[in-house]
Formats: sequence, structure tokens, C-alpha cells
Amino acid sequence: MTNLDLGVIGNSAISALIDSRGCIVWCCLPRVDGDPTFCRLLAGDRGDAGVFAVELDGFASAEQSYLRHTAVLATTLRDRRGAAVEIVDFAPRFKQYGRTFRPLSLVRRLRPAAGAPRIAIRLRPAHSWGAGRPERTRGSNHIRYIMPGLALRCTTDAPVSYVWDETPFVLERPVDLLLGPDESLTLPLAETCRRFLDDTHAYWREWIRYLSLPPEWQDAVIRAAITLKLSNYEETGGIVAAMTTSVPEAPDSGRNWDYRYCWLRDAYFVVRALNRLGATRTMEGHIRYIVNLAAAAGDRLQPVYGVTLEPDLSESVVPSLPGYRGMGPTRRGNQAHEHVQNDVYGSAIMAATQAFFDERLASPGDRALFERLEPLGARAAAVFDAPDAGLWEFRSRAQVHTFSAVMCWAACDRLAKIAARLALPDRARRWRGEADRLHGVICERAFDPARGGFTETFGGDTVDASLLLLHELGFVAPRDPRFLGTLRAVENTLKRGGFLFRYTGRDDFGVPRTAFIVCTFWYIGALAATGRRAEARELFEAMLARRNHLGLLSEDFDPATGELWGNFPQTYSMVGLVDSAMRLSKGWDEAL
Repeated sequence: MTNLDLGVIGNSAISALIDSRGCIVWCCLPRVDGDPTFCRLLAGDRGDAGVFAVELDGFASAEQSYLRHTAVLATTLRDRRGAAVEIVDFAPRFKQYGRTFRPLSLVRRLRPAAGAPRIAIRLRPAHSWGAGRPERTRGSNHIRYIMPGLALRCTTDAPVSYVWDETPFVLERPVDLLLGPDESLTLPLAETCRRFLDDTHAYWREWIRYLSLPPEWQDAVIRAAITLKLSNYEETGGIVAAMTTSVPEAPDSGRNWDYRYCWLRDAYFVVRALNRLGATRTMEGHIRYIVNLAAAAGDRLQPVYGVTLEPDLSESVVPSLPGYRGMGPTRRGNQAHEHVQNDVYGSAIMAATQAFFDERLASPGDRALFERLEPLGARAAAVFDAPDAGLWEFRSRAQVHTFSAVMCWAACDRLAKIAARLALPDRARRWRGEADRLHGVICERAFDPARGGFTETFGGDTVDASLLLLHELGFVAPRDPRFLGTLRAVENTLKRGGFLFRYTGRDDFGVPRTAFIVCTFWYIGALAATGRRAEARELFEAMLARRNHLGLLSEDFDPATGELWGNFPQTYSMVGLVDSAMRLSKGWDEAL
């Protein structure tokens, strides 16, 4: 694996990454931020556990694709004699008894696609971050795997002895493997797996039918939308930044972070992208997540929490896993939970704002929700000009970051609009006054008249890619000379081979070597907003070409080698794809 050639399956409760030969190489059970049951992705050359593989004797080639517009992945392995086996992987998700059924289960359906393929099934879960092996027991049609705090059962109609001993055998008929909680099935396995597949397939096809898609680039947008949906931990409404930990941002850089948590900033962008597509249920769930955070934390929010609201995400190094391609360290937890990042208040309020204006919602925003948000706005107004770690999460320095200040302004601005919507004129005046005050201070302290643009920090002389969002946030108009000057400075400073770095100055780990993918999408948005649509479309097509073979993106891209780096799949990157496509596509009247 040299370019994150991975697919993702999931059901908004669990997820798994599958490589181009159909091996499950990453999956955390029973929840996305837990101990990885399958951890081969980070095992380097060490050990043989943490993988769920179907190995074909005499392997020659592989093909892989999603079943059209679903989260069901099909991999076909071919041998040198022309025989082939098809592997269909998915996590069940469908409507049942008036609710969404999303069990903590993975289904693998194998069938001989040509000739008489000879395969071996290697089911090797691990625990304690790859250091431990489960105890096993077997029954007539299942194997149990007993681990600390987790018991899994693989039910199969393959010969159990062949699975137990990993004995190669000729696949003469379809077989199923259902891996999940240690529970007996109530129906025959084949019938259960067939029904799960049919209903899951139907669920995803129905879900995408109601998306408000642009006429151009629909396949790319649909794949991004499904991937964003899978990043939602639906039980609580949390949205993870990525499904992995410790895939480095650049080779041997040490920039290895655990992204399996809910950054309120990232979650806002996910909610906004799905809202633009008409998928509003994720927003409703995330608002509940924010309300619960505010109830527990009061007016002081961390930038990141666990998917079930955990505030303590203490960071540590895991010595038992050498890391992606041997490039450690492997980390669990994230120090960012200790950071001061003042943009978080704007992120929380902006994620909830549409609820007050969208008549489609079952539970629209009301005065009670507004009053829960007001303390967050008051905090934003108090700290907008205080030093913080910024959205790039600098670990050893704090400054007054312009983006953080503007997000605090956005918190007050949106509260003013919400108050007006709720016919609360006194509150609307209060928040409009606060927003105007912040706007004036930011323009005075973060604008450099000599350069004609905004700077990364108050009184600073550098720029970063977050300044490209000032027009999107409504802080300045895209044709405002101050924004045009900012755009020129960003282009001149951060553009490398057509792609945007988030910043180019030295940080705690040296000088960045890879482009941050979402920053290029932000640049595409700025180009389009300032009238340079032809350039924007050309660059967008170039970014689509950087996706992996299944249409997915990680966090970073190396312009020199063409490789994807960073945690995967990255919600920020998939959001950027959706936003750019929605902005750049022809309208339906033009397309038809």
C-alpha cells in the first residue's frame, strides 16, 4: 500500500477500512475511537494479527468498486489461471421497526466469480493495540473471540475448521461471514446476510435519492456525501474528523495524530456541506450533541471531545504498533483537548443556526435553544482578541489568530440573526452591537494597509489559508479590495504546484512538506467567488484526479510525488469536494 488505496464501509455506528485486495486492515470495535480490533494498517512489518483477509492462491490482480451509490464495497480477486472470487463487504444499515438498524456487525459475502478459486480465510482480530490475541472457542457454525471488554462471534457457512485453521480450500459455492456481537442468529445465516445486503443497498439508494445534487460531478459528490454520513456517530450526534489515527501528514514527519474524535470546527463544516445537499438529519443530531456539551461544560468549550462527550482525550504513544508503513509513532488521544482554540464558539453556534431558519426540520430551533447558545456567544465576545492555539493547533505558541477572532464575530453575528428571526428585538440589538464591535477591532488589528490584506494574526506579517474563508463566513464581501488583497498574498505565499499549503512557516515539527487538501478547496472557492471560475474549475478537476481509486481523500497531498498522506478518509477534504462542486457546477437549466 503506497497511496492509501483504501475503501471505507460503515453504518454510522462502526466503520472499517479495506485495502485494494479486500483485507480489512482497520476497524475499532465496539466504537470508532476504541481499541482497534483490526490494526494491520499501523502494524508495519510486525506480527500477523489485526487483519481479516481472504487470500487467493496464485493471486494475479484485483478490481474494486462500490455498488453504485452505496456504502457496499465489492472486491474481485483473480488468479493466474483465470479463476476469481468476489468479496462483498458492508455494515448493515436500514430502517426496521420505525428506527434505523445499525448493528455493530460486519458482513463479508464470498462467491466464486469465475472458475474454481482456492482461498484461505484469515480472521485474526487483536486487542490492546495489537499486542494481545483473543481466546477462541468454536461451535458448529461459529467461532468466538474473547478479548478484554469485547466478545465477538463470527458466524459462517464456510467449513468452520477451514476458518479456524486458515486451511486453503476451493470455493465452490457462495459463503457468508457475519462478524459481530456474541449472539446467536434467529434466522439462517445465508437468509440473514442476503436480507441485510438487500436492505442496506436499498437504504443507501433511497438516501441519495433525496440529496440536492448539482448536475455536474454527481458521482464524486455522492461518494463524498456517503463518506461524510459514515463519519457521524449517530447515537450521540458526534462527527469524527477521520476514522484513523497516526497516518502521518508527510513521510517520517512525526506529524501523527489521532483524529477519531469530534472537533466542533470540523463538525460544523460537515453539517454545512450535508445541509447544502439537503441531508439535514445529521445537523439535528449534531445540535443535540452541542446542547449536551453546553449543558455539561457551561460557556467554556474545548475544541474537541470524544464521540460520547468525553472531555479527557489524554494523548499517549502506543509502542505495540510501529505505524503506517513503519512511520511511527502511533498515538491515541489528542492533546488538542487541552488547547484554547477560540474559534470553537463560532463553530458550535454556526452549526445550530440553520435550525432556526429551515422549515423542513422536525424540531426547529426555538427560544430555549437560542438561550442555550447565548452563553457561548458571550464567551466568544469576551475572548475574540485573546491568544490561542488557532485552528492549526500550534502546540508551543499562542497568538491572537485572525480566523479565531472572525469565528467569534460569526458567533455574535449569527445570534443577532437568530434573535431577529425569533422576534426578540432587544437580543438582536445586543448581539448586533457585539458583532459590530468585534468587526471593527478585527479590521483595525488584523488588516495590513501596506499589503492590502488581512494577516494570520493580529499585528502579524504572515498569511495562512484560513483567511480564504473570510468571505464565506460573511466577514467581508468576496470583491472587497481587502479580500482581493488577502487572496493575492495567499497565492503568492502558500501556493505550491497549483496546490495550497495551510502555512509555510516553521512550526513545532519543522516546515510543512505536504499540501493540506481542504485548503486547496478553500482556494477554489475564493477563485470562484472573485470571478475566476475557469481557473477554479480547472483546479477542481485536478483535485478530483487526486482521489484514490474509490473516490476518497485523506488529509494531505504531496505535490512532488502525488501521494495521499494523513488520516483517512478526512472529513475536511470530502467537505471541500462537496462545497466546490456545489459552487462550480452549472445549474440544471444550463446542463439540460
